[in-house]
Amino acid sequence: MKIERVGVVGAGQMGNGIAHVFALAGYEVLMTDVSEDALQAAVSLIGRNLDRQVAKEVITEETKAGAMARIGTTAALKDLGQTDLIIEAATERETIKTAIFEDLVPHLKPDTILTSNTSSISITRLASRTDRPEKFMGFHFMNPVPVMQLVELIRGIATDEPTFKACHDVVDRLGKTAATAEDFPAFIVNRILMPMINEAIYTLYEGVGSVKSIDTSLKLGANHPMGPLELADFIGLDTCLAIMNVLHDGLADTKYRPCPLLTKYVEAGWLGRKTKRGFYDYRGDEPVPTR
Repeated sequence: MKIERVGVVGAGQMGNGIAHVFALAGYEVLMTDVSEDALQAAVSLIGRNLDRQVAKEVITEETKAGAMARIGTTAALKDLGQTDLIIEAATERETIKTAIFEDLVPHLKPDTILTSNTSSISITRLASRTDRPEKFMGFHFMNPVPVMQLVELIRGIATDEPTFKACHDVVDRLGKTAATAEDFPAFIVNRILMPMINEAIYTLYEGVGSVKSIDTSLKLGANHPMGPLELADFIGLDTCLAIMNVLHDGLADTKYRPCPLLTKYVEAGWLGRKTKRGFYDYRGDEPVPTR
């Protein structure tokens, strides 16, 4: 399976990062989104992020120009049908992802590989809604994509060996490291990370520590680069809640029940950095704890 043309569904935080690294690695990239404004914003952001890499002498101006020239955009999902590999990076909601794959299927080449950047949803279940479960995989990048080294590769129950090898070869060409995970709720990274974040929120909810003391404790006491509440805001509290619900529903274990305080923040629309308020308020010059 020779992969040269890649389709990216979704121009948000993950989608634009995925387009960035693929274009930089020499792939032709076609990115789609329901919003034309989001597509334009994504291309502008990729340009600024590449400029940052030029300034740090990680890449040259010529390399940046080549990468930008390889990125195309379209508002029509069907236009991705002629690509060799499609990576879905839409909102972490199964109904949305399923609808995207069902809309894509009639337009695909017979050998196009379908993948999802989902951080927790069953790959086997998503694959079953397509015409090619054997050519379907989880392709989970970490955020921010241009910086983070890891990619989780998740095989569904039907994923065949050529598909797995083709995706593994892509990760190698991107200069990243693949970790193979089985198709169980939240895979490896989020199966471990999200309960830790949820427990930090319980620690806040129960009054054991303040936002600042919890984050400081984990940064200085466990040598974490970011505190768990700061990290939750960075990821998005809605995404954290969605993953905890997948763990709770999929594994039927009460240890994965989402903290009521996390639910309350999401209900308030305080989703973290992307809405300027979460466990910290980002509307001023410096983030200020909200509790």
